Amino acid sequence: MTTVGIATGAGRGMGEACARRLANTVDVLLLVDRDEAGAAAVAKDLNDAGHRAVAEPFALDVTDREGLARLAERVGGLGTLRAVAHAAGISPTMADWRRIFEVDLVGTALLAEALRPLATAGTAHVYFASMSAMLANISPSPEIAAILDDPLRPDFLARIRDAVGPDIENTALAYPWAKYGVQRFARKEAIRLGPVGARACSLSPGVIDTPQGQQEAAAHASMRKLIEATPLGRTGRSEEIASVVAFMLSEEASFLNGIDILVDGGVCAAVLDR
Repeated sequence: MTTVGIATGAGRGMGEACARRLANTVDVLLLVDRDEAGAAAVAKDLNDAGHRAVAEPFALDVTDREGLARLAERVGGLGTLRAVAHAAGISPTMADWRRIFEVDLVGTALLAEALRPLATAGTAHVYFASMSAMLANISPSPEIAAILDDPLRPDFLARIRDAVGPDIENTALAYPWAKYGVQRFARKEAIRLGPVGARACSLSPGVIDTPQGQQEAAAHASMRKLIEATPLGRTGRSEEIASVVAFMLSEEASFLNGIDILVDGGVCAAVLDR
């Protein structure tokens, strides 16, 4: 049976790095990105290099239900879903608070919903969260947690805004809340997928040297302080994140489920233990 992998945000940055790591683990690798040209360039590079997987670009906004249905149909037509590295997302300087929630949390839930019927024994998902959820020290009430756990409800944005308050409109706060929601979602999805032998986890990167990370660092002096506080004394590399993702999606991690893996060079340990 043909095995299929998906890497979202695969046109650049950590999504591209994940795609490159997965290219020798499945038979067909779908490179999902809004940037069709970027995904196509990565696919061509992978195919020219002669990896095991046939890389195929797939233009998609992860908030597009119809597009996600097409993605699921394509996977089902190709073979068995084996691995999903969901790196697509946006950060505080890229959009307003609503769009951050829509892409980072709602988009994750929409992708999972579309792919859930394809899950089988050995299928594994990794959803990208962020260390910001830990640094923000988010500890919601049961009422707010219940709202976060239902991101596909039509009035989700209005409910989370009313529950958290107007401060959520600050993108620097909306982002960690959305990523905290991703961490919670991974735990819930692990419970849903477990009975068929499939797994779901989240991964929280620290400050990673990507175009998106550089954009955030240029806009926020606090990012430089986090780099300076990192015990390893540097930013992370996309390849370092992709290596952890590849392990999480592999058979070697077959009992890893419903957990968030923090890959931050030790900065949370340094900052939170002060």
